[in-house]
Amino acid sequence: MEKLTRDDVAAIARKDKDFRGHDLSGLQLKQMNLAGADLSDANLSGADLSEAYLFQANLSGANLSQANLRDINLLEADLSRADLDGADLAGAYLLAANLSGANLSGANLAEVNLERANLKDATVTREQLALARLVRDATLPDGAIQS
Repeated sequence: MEKLTRDDVAAIARKDKDFRGHDLSGLQLKQMNLAGADLSDANLSGADLSEAYLFQANLSGANLSQANLRDINLLEADLSRADLDGADLAGAYLLAANLSGANLSGANLAEVNLERANLKDATVTREQLALARLVRDATLPDGAIQS
């Protein structure tokens, strides 16, 4: 994995938004616009993506463990198989996001919007989901639809 700087990220974000497999761990990316970016299999562990905009971003298989994702916009983002262990998602917007097979162990889901999100086979507890603001029409880990 190639380790990137914030300046590298900004330059790539202006071009093709292809961050596949790159190392963005620990970077300060607060409020960055990465809509439509391909961050699949990227290492974002410990990164600060608070208030960032990742509409329809591909984060499948990404490592987001211990990341600051407070108030992030992940509308329709693909987080399938992502590692969000210990991530802070408080206030995040995950409407219609794909979290199938994601690891949310220890993640803070306080006030998260998971409306219409796909959590099938995700590692998450009922206690964590109880902290979310909205879970209506979400597919739960067992495949049931939350009404």
